[in-house]
Amino acid sequence: MSGITIALSKGRIFEETLPLLAAAGIVPAEDPEKSRKLIIDTSRDDVRVVIVRASDVPTYVQYGAADLGIAGKDVLLEHGGVGLYQPLDLNIAKCRMCVAAPAGFDYAAAVRRGARLRIATKYIAVAREHFAAKGVHVDLIKLYGSMELAPLAGLAEAIVDLVSSGSTLKANNLVEVEQIMSISSRLVVNQAALKMKRELLQPVIAAIEGAIK
Repeated sequence: MSGITIALSKGRIFEETLPLLAAAGIVPAEDPEKSRKLIIDTSRDDVRVVIVRASDVPTYVQYGAADLGIAGKDVLLEHGGVGLYQPLDLNIAKCRMCVAAPAGFDYAAAVRRGARLRIATKYIAVAREHFAAKGVHVDLIKLYGSMELAPLAGLAEAIVDLVSSGSTLKANNLVEVEQIMSISSRLVVNQAALKMKRELLQPVIAAIEGAIK
């Protein structure tokens, strides 16, 4: 396709991206929450949106199935960012990556005495790097959802997960014991597309950048 394909995920990122796309004159023809379509036309004939899982956005852009995408920093760190140009932090879908543990667990003491901790997380790469830098011994357990259950069920002593309001942690009697990093969503661009479709992509990137400011 000679136009532009943009990879987006449903939910918060999609909602918060709409005003930025509108600044570039791009309005999706349908709401992915209401439509079953995975490829959505837009107000511009030369632009379409593909709806993919958040964790798949960098892969679609890396392999050129999408020219642009919007993905959280958490997803990009796990993916490794290979073959992607990341020109803009969009300052949307903000949250933080944290270590959380049950309210009664003395995490600091366990770390001090060099205990080997079992940590449940979806973010293996981020967690491995964080604990290695601190010299903390951990066994990482990969889970795909409901991290909060892991300490409650005795699967792990603590979790590494994204936190926005903290209400889910609170409801499950967990507390943040460490903040690893702030997370927001980034614009990612396929490097080959940036060369081949420069005259199409550059105005879109510039309009989005203008909208952030």
